[in-house]
Amino acid sequence: MRVDLIIQPHLPAEEFAALGALAESYGISGVWVSNHLDGRDPFVNFVPLAQRTQRLHMGPTALSPYEEHPMQMAKLLMTLNEQAGGRAQVAVGGGGGTIDSMGIKAVRMVRAVRECLEILHLAASRDRVFYEGELFQMRGLNTGWAKAPKPAIFAAANGEQMLRMSARYADGIMTSDFTPERLRWAREHMDPVLEETGRDKKAFPLINFWACHIKKTHEEAMAEARLYLMARGTIWDPYILDVVSAAEAAEIAKHYPAFVQAYRKTDDIQGPPRDLVNKIVERGVTACAASEIDGQIERFQQMRAAGATGIALCLYNDPADAIRVIGEHVVPALKE
Repeated sequence: MRVDLIIQPHLPAEEFAALGALAESYGISGVWVSNHLDGRDPFVNFVPLAQRTQRLHMGPTALSPYEEHPMQMAKLLMTLNEQAGGRAQVAVGGGGGTIDSMGIKAVRMVRAVRECLEILHLAASRDRVFYEGELFQMRGLNTGWAKAPKPAIFAAANGEQMLRMSARYADGIMTSDFTPERLRWAREHMDPVLEETGRDKKAFPLINFWACHIKKTHEEAMAEARLYLMARGTIWDPYILDVVSAAEAAEIAKHYPAFVQAYRKTDDIQGPPRDLVNKIVERGVTACAASEIDGQIERFQQMRAAGATGIALCLYNDPADAIRVIGEHVVPALKE
């Protein structure tokens, strides 16, 4: 099972490169960066990491064609790919907080992501290409200067239609916050399309974005997880029903503003019962002391059994120690 990391996008390039080099030294397959509104540029910040490593794959998740025209996205991706010697990767999604801040409303989201994927694939062909889509056009882009092997073009997909489309047009799929039960549900929508198109179900990448808080103590890990809980799909419908009852989900819904207000400011979320918040954390993310990592490895193995070919563990504050724990324990266990 492939093990990737997702590192926060606000870090300076040199610190980011050092963390990536540490990850590579432990056999971690790739590093992604979340495409946040308040982060550094998700392509430029990778360049020192590309120059410092030899095997590590790298790229942003999830980029939206509403915030970056697919033709420009293609040029950025192909440039990073040259710097990385063919190790670039990207996950394309419909968009979130960034397009909200731009005042852009996503229209025909599945179609937009499909056209973006098609344009990125055409750009990677290194021919002079033209594309006339229903939403996007590209006339005369020529990436003949690109000599590195083709980058990996993923789709960020959580919904039924996006999963089916992505199984047809992407090189792989990244889901987000999926429990083993929901991963099995995803395979039910993906696999018939993979079979129809003659693609190998076992080889097609399905990587699950999973929040990961590994600290010295269990209490520290739980506190950090609560701090970032608003940004996880786990507290929102329908994903919350994977980890709590319908009645508990309704109780959490009453307090959504409290989660937003607490985000990255305090782990003391005012309103919902602390026991219920902790239940969501324990079932919907990884939050553990380093000494408790074996229990999380069992969870990741359950994800593999449910159809995930990889996990992308999203790290937050002070990630170096977590990288060492993941490298020393998770990577070898999941390669068995």
